Amino acid sequence: MDKTKAKTAVNRLAEIFADKPALKFGSPYQLLVAVMLSAQCTDERVNKVTEKLFGSYGTPEKMLTLSQKELESYIFSCGLYRTKALHILAATKDIVEKFSGQVPETLEELRTLAGVGRKTANVVYSVAFGGAAIAVDTHVFRVSARMGLAHGKNPSETEKGLMEILDKSDWSRAHHYLIYLGRSYCGARKPDCGNCPVKDICEWEKKNGNVCR
Repeated sequence: MDKTKAKTAVNRLAEIFADKPALKFGSPYQLLVAVMLSAQCTDERVNKVTEKLFGSYGTPEKMLTLSQKELESYIFSCGLYRTKALHILAATKDIVEKFSGQVPETLEELRTLAGVGRKTANVVYSVAFGGAAIAVDTHVFRVSARMGLAHGKNPSETEKGLMEILDKSDWSRAHHYLIYLGRSYCGARKPDCGNCPVKDICEWEKKNGNVCR
């Protein structure tokens, strides 16, 4: 796919989908925690969990009053709760001890937080601080390859490919559009190509015929 078609795809998706996550948050810190909880979990479930969690422990200082076991009891339904609790508390400790209780605003500093991966840092940087970044999750990875936007062998390669083909001003919003496209039309098992808003641009059908109908 060339840059012109990529731009057309982004603009068309902008007419359908939101340019922000479905996660609910009231501060950069709450967004960070919500994104960490969202791994292999629906946004709807995360929002239900964080509504209760943030009501009492919505700041770094308050979060650190919880033990790992106590935090696990709040986030149990999000799955992978032990690992997520460990990472949330580790990142929170760094925020309090290294950044005076404030979530760092640069991509480089976000990536230094214990337990925070590249995808999470990119989301927080772009959504909370307006930075230009592309976070590649399973939806973005799958949809990018199918459409022909980027054919990376891993998320890092896909991120690099998307940064090359998309205008920098579109990086952050395209991330959200591709996620929503993956959830609404381009599912992993049964893509709804017939109703896809970018089917005429997508390379999938050109290579696979009617496989995904």
